[in-house]
Amino acid sequence: MTAFAGFRLLAPPILSRSAVLRDEPLRTDVERQLRGWHAAQLVVVDDKGRTPVDWGGGQPPTGPWDSVRDQVARLRTRPTTGDAPPENAVLLGEADDVQYWAERGQPDLAAGDDPAEWADLRTAGAALDALGAGLLTGAVAVLNWHDAARFCARDGSPMHPGHAGWHRVCEASGHEEYPRTDPAVICLVHDGADQVLLARQPVWPEGRFSVLAGFVEAGESLEACVMREIHEEVGAAVRDVQYLGSQAWPFPRSLMVGFHALADPDIPLVPADGEIAEAMWVTREELRAALDHGDWSAEQQEPTRRLLLPGQVSIARSMLESWAALT
Repeated sequence: MTAFAGFRLLAPPILSRSAVLRDEPLRTDVERQLRGWHAAQLVVVDDKGRTPVDWGGGQPPTGPWDSVRDQVARLRTRPTTGDAPPENAVLLGEADDVQYWAERGQPDLAAGDDPAEWADLRTAGAALDALGAGLLTGAVAVLNWHDAARFCARDGSPMHPGHAGWHRVCEASGHEEYPRTDPAVICLVHDGADQVLLARQPVWPEGRFSVLAGFVEAGESLEACVMREIHEEVGAAVRDVQYLGSQAWPFPRSLMVGFHALADPDIPLVPADGEIAEAMWVTREELRAALDHGDWSAEQQEPTRRLLLPGQVSIARSMLESWAALT
């Protein structure tokens, strides 16, 4: 039990890294925005969450769960045009005195864009540096919110963006709405020794497992959600719920809040019908072997049921790697 008293993540989750200064006063400082606009850069994101990525001479992954462990990627931003930001642009923040904005767009074939080089967060997130990861995560999250918040929740009137994309205003009443984030818990359940609880959703390929997660209900604390979700999904009663870390998961607008907790491996697991296809306890040795084997590839055709783990971009992977490193 001693090792778990100080159990923490080895490094920040991939999508929690950011080198972007989120300067709230800048969002209402129109003069400052205009002064910086000509030297600003645009992160262009299509309606599938993809943006142009420079893979540094390497080959882009063929699927969202392919390994990018040895690759380094950079966002390929565009220079701004015109004299002022368009109404639908979102100010992501500043880095090295450069403003970064985001907007919806498509590959510009006339400018030499190659659609095959556009990638989303699941594919490229783990290979991006802190600047790129922070920019793309923020861009996807806020643009997704704008797409879903075109009309007022109170009276259905059209909403218009303001504050450099960080709120929307009701055309009829002036009611303001702000980017919405839905909290979800994700929990690494262990036995206090050398076993961890993993589960598989029905839509996942056989052999692919992860830790358990679920959305927080209205009026519910994060810790209470952990206990409820784990019991509902696999029938396990957990205790000693402890916080680990968090990261944005903008698919479309979640915040994953990570925990670890204890459970008794001798109590039979009862997977929830329709939600969990399989659940099992895995030893640290088995988990380490799966991590050493590498990530699942979309092109992989092996009919084996070896343990396949979440991609590097997910907080689940950070949690599992940190637990596997305990001695």
